[in-house]
Amino acid sequence: MVMNFVSRTKAIAFKHCLMLSACGLSACGLFTFWAFWAFWAQNAWATTSSEHQLSGNHFLSPSLKSMQSDASLNPVSLWLDQGRNLWGSAPDKQSCYQCHGDVQTLKFAAPQHPKWSARLNQLVNLEDQIVTCSERTSRPLRGLENPDVLALSALLHKSSQGLPFKVSAPPNHAQQWQTELNAGAQLFTTRKGAMNLACTHCHDLNIGKQMRADIVSPGHPTGFPIFKMSWQSMGSIDRRLRACFSGVQAEVPAPGSIELRRLELFLKSRSQGLPIDGPSLRR
Repeated sequence: MVMNFVSRTKAIAFKHCLMLSACGLSACGLFTFWAFWAFWAQNAWATTSSEHQLSGNHFLSPSLKSMQSDASLNPVSLWLDQGRNLWGSAPDKQSCYQCHGDVQTLKFAAPQHPKWSARLNQLVNLEDQIVTCSERTSRPLRGLENPDVLALSALLHKSSQGLPFKVSAPPNHAQQWQTELNAGAQLFTTRKGAMNLACTHCHDLNIGKQMRADIVSPGHPTGFPIFKMSWQSMGSIDRRLRACFSGVQAEVPAPGSIELRRLELFLKSRSQGLPIDGPSLRR
């Protein structure tokens, strides 16, 4: 596939990033360069039809698209039902409803995570927050991949469908948040593992190409949490990112690690404006 104008520009920008990195430019400097390019490219995308604007759902096979559109066949429906049961209703004690009311009152939660937690002095994503909230009840949940955590995450993302990502720095902690975002940008452009690949090699420079049985997408995390057919289970963005580290034969970060939160923040920042269309299916 011949690279279009935007793809060629991305390749040039990434090449320059690597050159600057080799010269010892700091993560902050690299991010400034990347941010400058992103600002310029965003204006180019406004008038250019580009595969970089597409969510992962665009790259599903016809059979998966058909399954996803049919609630009676889509396994995500089971997780959504479980999420509704867990959320509860007015009479339920110790339920999410008791504090938050109808789930639609939190429809802006998914687009705004990960957030900076002043209490923990670190980034927390939506699954982290669900676990923390559950600790205030008589039914605390353990583990980011806990089926109940993922069911509630699926429900909250479902309530946010159509809303764009809107991650932003908190007014009183802008410097800490920016530091995390810079670190996420550096992770995205740093070569990893025995295969010596960075995220950008696949999700910027090879979009639309075949990789084994998959087609490479831009990596916009609009469809999470996902029911991945090869897992036969729902999974969080945390799990999917760890699978990518494993795929390039790199040391896999621990679940919930700060590296994964930084990378999630950067991925959602570069997806600003794209609507949430999850929970969704993946091969």
